Amino acid sequence: MKLVYKGKTKDVYALEDGNYLLKFKDDVTGADGVFDPGANTVGLTIEGVGKSGLKLTKFFFEKIRDKGIPTHYVDCDIEATTMTVKPATMFGNGLEVICRYRAVGSFMRRYGMYAKEGQPLDAFVEVTLKDDERQDPPINEDALHMLGILTREEYAVLKDLTVKISNIIKDELAKKGIELYDIKLEFGRVGEDNHIALIDEISGGNMRAYKDGKYIEPIMLEKLMV
Repeated sequence: MKLVYKGKTKDVYALEDGNYLLKFKDDVTGADGVFDPGANTVGLTIEGVGKSGLKLTKFFFEKIRDKGIPTHYVDCDIEATTMTVKPATMFGNGLEVICRYRAVGSFMRRYGMYAKEGQPLDAFVEVTLKDDERQDPPINEDALHMLGILTREEYAVLKDLTVKISNIIKDELAKKGIELYDIKLEFGRVGEDNHIALIDEISGGNMRAYKDGKYIEPIMLEKLMV
């Protein structure tokens, strides 16, 4: 295996067969020792969070795959905390797509003049650029198109897949009495036809989920779900 990228929460290795291996770490994003799925820095290390995140990622990716939605997922090894994935090309230097069901976090920081904390949102989709230097700025369809990051047709696919995938995850959480407030997804172009597919991971570190009005930590979410 050849190390090709050291990330905040996982490292990426190239395999001889052309696929890639993601090695999950026990680091989560946040600031000052407080977890924040929207942060662009590693905030703290939680023992076991890598394995926990992989278990949840496996659970959700297989549910999504069964619905016929394209992903980069191949298989995973829970004990080794690794996931094998198909190669994918990023949009530009990477995009994050957030689907919001409640007004919290950066949504409130931006729109607090009009929004009330925790108010319901109708699967609001927003796209941000992966750009640590500029603190992951939000970007709209027009700018994405004009800057050559993706076409308007690709944006429509991206938005449609985001809502479908987020609703699947929301419904699975609801079966356990858990409410999804928001979730961060990533997409890339996969295969010879460059179709848009879900990539990266789907774990507690990518979402805000609440049960009985209380926030659920990433490791506890996995224990409740898997």
